[in-house]
Amino acid sequence: MNQIRISLEVAAALREKRPVVALESTITSSLGLPAPYNRECYDRVEAAIRAEGAVPAVTGILDGSLIAGAEPSDVERLLTATRKVAERDLPIALAQGAPTAVTTVSASVAIAARVGIRVFATGGIGGVHRGAAESFDISSDLGAIARHPVLVVSAGAKAFLDLAKTLEYLETLSVPVIGYETDEFPAFWSRTSGLKVPARLDSPRDIAVAAHAATISGWGGGMLIANPIPFTDEIPASEIAAAIEKGLAAAAASGATGAAVTPKILAAIAAATESRSIPANLALAESNARLAAKIAAALLD
Repeated sequence: MNQIRISLEVAAALREKRPVVALESTITSSLGLPAPYNRECYDRVEAAIRAEGAVPAVTGILDGSLIAGAEPSDVERLLTATRKVAERDLPIALAQGAPTAVTTVSASVAIAARVGIRVFATGGIGGVHRGAAESFDISSDLGAIARHPVLVVSAGAKAFLDLAKTLEYLETLSVPVIGYETDEFPAFWSRTSGLKVPARLDSPRDIAVAAHAATISGWGGGMLIANPIPFTDEIPASEIAAAIEKGLAAAAASGATGAAVTPKILAAIAAATESRSIPANLALAESNARLAAKIAAALLD
């Protein structure tokens, strides 16, 4: 029978009411970052969480079971996985007894909620794609955040998305969006987008208080905590915007649509920024993990 497998360390932390932070496994696989940067990302994110006294719980699928927390022998399998699953894919992957699969934001949030982990850290969430009025291309990440009572810490949404419509859709779903020490919604590689966040909070404790208040008010879903990339690692929004336009043009010229557009945009950004996008990815993932750990600890105070 398919089941959820919780690592010994994560199970002990949950039982003893110590802080735990869930992590997606896509960003730390070769599907998210090229080797050896995916391994560096895994190590840095895990170290940041542990430095704040919390326990990391990477999610995924191994041997036909959902996992929350990787045993040491599992890590290499997740780093080299070639199958990626979102929340909608979980039933089929489990029914098929998938040997190895990494989880996106939506699947990871679902697993975290299932085992009682309240905080999840990622790089950036998906959102409403440009041209969604015709394509209806909207990431399942947004619906997952609305359905599951998990605080999602990210550097906003991917910069090549329609960020204004992403915020509008989150409002439609009633998802609270909080800017951490910022009045603007961050744009992943860039600290600013020109779009104001609905609320700003400046400490992990304040975010924990808001999370408790959400529960009291009857909100059964999650919250998005938008944490800007560190100043020293930011790539200016104007520089990213030009690269995105080149990527969109390349995608249109090749006839790429849907998910096939994203690799074209990422390749254009990497070329335009002389690969500074990879160090930026690492820095923001580490920063989000650190903040998530602080929030997880504050929730237990």
